[in-house]
Amino acid sequence: MLDRFISFLKQIDAPRAKALDADDPRVAAAALMFHVVNVDGVLDAAEEGRLRDLLSSTYDVEGEALERLLAAGDQADRESIDFYAFTSVLNRHLDETERKKFVGLLWEVVFFDGEMHELEEDTVWRVAELLGVDGRDRVELRRRAKAESEARRARP
Repeated sequence: MLDRFISFLKQIDAPRAKALDADDPRVAAAALMFHVVNVDGVLDAAEEGRLRDLLSSTYDVEGEALERLLAAGDQADRESIDFYAFTSVLNRHLDETERKKFVGLLWEVVFFDGEMHELEEDTVWRVAELLGVDGRDRVELRRRAKAESEARRARP
């Protein structure tokens, strides 16, 4: 499932040469991902590494470009007062199917650590609402992400 999310995010029209700013959908996506992993007050090394890997593979960036994306996403999250700025950027760049897939990706981020904190759930729920993803889809995407996380953890 994560591979499907990654492939759709690679299709976002954002030239690599362009400076990273708040209107770049990669920065908006990274900021929302940072917010989700940080909302429970705990960002451990494993979560940070998985977020780094996810952003690297999603946007096919590494090295300095990855560091710039990480810094821009983290800074945008820290400076934001709400999710609207990020979701409005994504709404302009993603169609309905891609927005649903992005919400699924956020659920994957929630389950990085195998647990779902109520603040993480509330954050994804609010972001999904701003992206126009209905409640039924949100619940199904959460169920899938949780099942995949449990299956991944059950593997030796």
